[in-house]
Amino acid sequence: MNRRAISLISGGLDSALSTKLILDQGIEVIGLHFTSPFSSRRERQEGLQAVRTANELGIRLILKQKGLEYIDVVRNPKHGYGKNMNPCIDCRIFMLKKTGEIMAEEGASFVITGEVLGQRPMSQRRQTIELIERESGLGSLIVRPLSAKHLEPSKPEMEGIVDRSRLSDIAGRGRGIQYELVAHYNLKEFGCPGGGCLLTDAAFSGRLRDFFAHEDNFTMLDVELLNTGRHFRLRPDTKMVIGRNKQENERLRSLWTVPQTLVYPLGFQGPLGILKGHIDSEVIARAANIIAFYGKNISPLVTIESNNGSVSRHEIKRSDEDPERYKV
Repeated sequence: MNRRAISLISGGLDSALSTKLILDQGIEVIGLHFTSPFSSRRERQEGLQAVRTANELGIRLILKQKGLEYIDVVRNPKHGYGKNMNPCIDCRIFMLKKTGEIMAEEGASFVITGEVLGQRPMSQRRQTIELIERESGLGSLIVRPLSAKHLEPSKPEMEGIVDRSRLSDIAGRGRGIQYELVAHYNLKEFGCPGGGCLLTDAAFSGRLRDFFAHEDNFTMLDVELLNTGRHFRLRPDTKMVIGRNKQENERLRSLWTVPQTLVYPLGFQGPLGILKGHIDSEVIARAANIIAFYGKNISPLVTIESNNGSVSRHEIKRSDEDPERYKV
């Protein structure tokens, strides 16, 4: 084994401390941060935080997208979901497998993670940690500096690459010892504790179940749409997404591509929307009613434009139908 390691940098407190504990032993560390299509705004900010954390630690950081391959993991997790659509065990295995590939590319000998025994109920129990080690293919090449003394020695510890006596024995959900280490090392660049994964959110999980039930041939752009705006299933083969504010309207406009249909109000203030699927007069009428429902200063006759490569104007008599019945 050599003295080069890959450290999973989330942007949070634990991964920063774990990396620092190994750096202090004179070991070269390369940071790795995975970006997810299911990141909340907070988690996306933590992606930027990962860059700042790496800069403070003085290490190079690799940014890697999980991509469509990860969507298959979320859709059919071998080890099931948590409370919502969060496949925490399978997600961890996926990331560590990908980390193993990067280890080979970078000539690194082992992996560092910020996991703390007992901190997360699904993926950080002793039996689950052992399962993840086996199925990731990394086995004892994973070093968990914060909980090392509660776990069996890793291969780098057994071979003397990592001095086990200088690692920690933290367990459970408390973070008092971590903050003592922060003060000791005078670290400043780390995010607040807590998850930012949308897969743990009940409302988003419902939206994702609908997506998997009705969408077969999708792209990462379709996945991007999942975390923006309000979503409506107008028919089994047709979906509409509208913005909740000016910022989301602008984001939807930037994400829109033909053959999707862009719809927007004329003569009144209202949300912009994207339609995907089979578009006919019935769908246009429902889309107009939804835009009017969330709009302002609307007359009984609703006027919208649609654009699927060519622009069409539609004047629709406003319906009394409640759009909420279609909401996902």
